[in-house]
Amino acid sequence: MRKRSLERRINLRIPTHTLQAIEELRYEGKGKLSYNGWVIQAIQEKLDRASVREESPRAAYGDTTRAFYEFFAGGGMARQGLGADWSCLFANDFDPMKAKVYRENWHGAPELLVGDINKLTTENLPGIADLVWASFPCQDLSLAGKSAGLGDRKDKKQTRSGTFWPFWQLMEKLVTEKRDPKIIVLENVFGALTSNSGKDFAAIGDAFAELGYRFGVLAIDAKLFVPQSRQRIFVVGVHPQLYIESGLTVPQPNFEWHIDAVRTAYTNLTANAKRHWIWWVLPSPPPRSIGFADLVEENPEGVDWHSAAETSRLLAQMSPLNLKRIEQAKRSGRRYVCGVYRRTRTNQHGEKEQRAEARFDDVAGCLRTPSGGSSRQMILVVEKKCVRSRLLSPREAARLMGLPDSYRLPKNYNNAYHVCGDGVAVPAVRYLADNLLNPLVDTNQPQSLLPLRRAYA
Repeated sequence: MRKRSLERRINLRIPTHTLQAIEELRYEGKGKLSYNGWVIQAIQEKLDRASVREESPRAAYGDTTRAFYEFFAGGGMARQGLGADWSCLFANDFDPMKAKVYRENWHGAPELLVGDINKLTTENLPGIADLVWASFPCQDLSLAGKSAGLGDRKDKKQTRSGTFWPFWQLMEKLVTEKRDPKIIVLENVFGALTSNSGKDFAAIGDAFAELGYRFGVLAIDAKLFVPQSRQRIFVVGVHPQLYIESGLTVPQPNFEWHIDAVRTAYTNLTANAKRHWIWWVLPSPPPRSIGFADLVEENPEGVDWHSAAETSRLLAQMSPLNLKRIEQAKRSGRRYVCGVYRRTRTNQHGEKEQRAEARFDDVAGCLRTPSGGSSRQMILVVEKKCVRSRLLSPREAARLMGLPDSYRLPKNYNNAYHVCGDGVAVPAVRYLADNLLNPLVDTNQPQSLLPLRRAYA
């Protein structure tokens, strides 16, 4: 009898957006793979990931190493911040471009699963994680996203920020499976506290409370650690049976870490959520030792210095106050590096016009994703009587996020800028880990947590 061949011909209907993503990745790889070759390689990588998960020692639940899941992983900046003492059991992101960057920086990252979070199940999540990190999309929690908000978990049409809900359903399922994470951290923009008149954050608070998790918010600006103004909130929720050392909380809000918006968000919580609230506290960090000028490259890769005419056009878009400061900088004899954004403003005649706005405090403006030319930050270097300008380079953007120069960036400018602008500042994560997350996990090792009891319900 003739043996049946294992080879099969499979017809795949691949969506247009996926084909476009494959095309982009093929070109970044110098087009060496055909479409079929690329798809076969991707399937093999998935098989390899499955094999690694089965062999993972953490899957036996007995390992006491700090372990975490990373959702909405992007380029892995939360992972970079947590450091080598943390082991990533699982990571997820929807964007193939970011996934490629993640894999290039984390030894192939067999634990990374690329795909829609709505399609994940707890079967994709190996073992038990001490920490679950989720930097869920911020677009609909900001003015730029028209504050569409989280929406309701039952909404058929999901906002981008509404992907929080399928993430949270995974957390609920882990609890029912007695695989409760010790800590759940959410990272997002300040707008998460105020979007939808505070109702979005109140819904997040109820979600924690319904699982019995105690939670609180720390407001951290990355400029404490790197010369970039980047204000973010970190919602830290802990299992109800987790022991909390003294010194990690305070009985009343601390004005260094609990800004007005945090205190207002607390007042908008339901009574049950308030019973689960914790005022986390961190020690005051030492003064930052580097400025924006220290990170700027003279001969950057990926960008060119503007011509004199281009710089003149940029200066022509500045306000009289900005121009006066530039003249003062020229006369000072010092070297100034200013971050510049183009913004649309309304003039005295009620007309909208494009303005260039610079800051002179040796701190860059908040990096954003490059949705348009106005989102890309420029720099202005004033030295003696010379004024030069150009776009911020990809490496400078990475440095502003606290990434080491060994971090591999995409060659495409917009992709590199997108990875950086959509991430979390690495030193902020590290400071949070060193002063809160690590102590919480370490003081609760090696004893495993008992199944969740809703002690506060």
